[in-house]
Amino acid sequence: MHKTIVFIGAGNMASAIFGGMIDGGHPAESIIATSPDDTLLTPLRERYGIRTNTDNAVAVSEADVVVLAVKPQIMCQVCEPLRDAVQDRKPLIVSVAAGLEAATLEGWLGGELAMIRCMPNTPSLVGAGASGLYANPRVSAEQRELAGELLSAVGLVEWVDDEALLNAVTAVSGSGPAYFFLFFEAMEEAGVKLGLPRETARRLALQTGFGAASMALKSEHEPAQLKRNVMSPQGSTERAIQHFEDAELRQIVEGAMQACAARAQEMAKDFSK
Repeated sequence: MHKTIVFIGAGNMASAIFGGMIDGGHPAESIIATSPDDTLLTPLRERYGIRTNTDNAVAVSEADVVVLAVKPQIMCQVCEPLRDAVQDRKPLIVSVAAGLEAATLEGWLGGELAMIRCMPNTPSLVGAGASGLYANPRVSAEQRELAGELLSAVGLVEWVDDEALLNAVTAVSGSGPAYFFLFFEAMEEAGVKLGLPRETARRLALQTGFGAASMALKSEHEPAQLKRNVMSPQGSTERAIQHFEDAELRQIVEGAMQACAARAQEMAKDFSK
């Protein structure tokens, strides 16, 4: 029998996850999505065949897994009214909200719960996500496997043993798509200055990024070796890479990611107050 998965919140991330689950064979009737506005739920029922409910507590009363998929700013007001239903049912709790620590969420829901925090990223919306997961000590091996299957519906899943490492995950993959979008933007602008039409420069930059990532994922070589494979001695690529190195690109990237991780840690402290 398939587990009943309840999504508290029916936005883009939630629909990406349960859409991927259904594509992977999970029965739609075992998925419930909630929202206070039924007009948001109607198209999801029609498209995916899932069940929906405008009452979070009623939905939770039959849940094996509850996925918390609302914005961090409103998570407390969503969770506290669910305390009794969650404590009666004791489902696995999976949070995809950034910056909210497991202990904070547990406190709002009454404590003593199996809790998994997930840091997904926006490419999950197109099935190409990268998610970092942390499980508290009450999560069983079966629940851990179930959560991995749930999040792998939208991409790669990597587990961390220390919750604090989710800040590093945020710096690498959670915020990482924006780094690449900035790089694509810069490549497009440079291409235009070199004489290419803007649309041509954009398509070439985006396809090159897609191709490079695809090649790196499939290759037995690490990125450093793949980089060297493109570089001919005293050639044009070598000249470009040397310019990046002289401009201390590595230090710029490290500094940006350190700032990102530090801000994620600050946000967690703010939300816990």
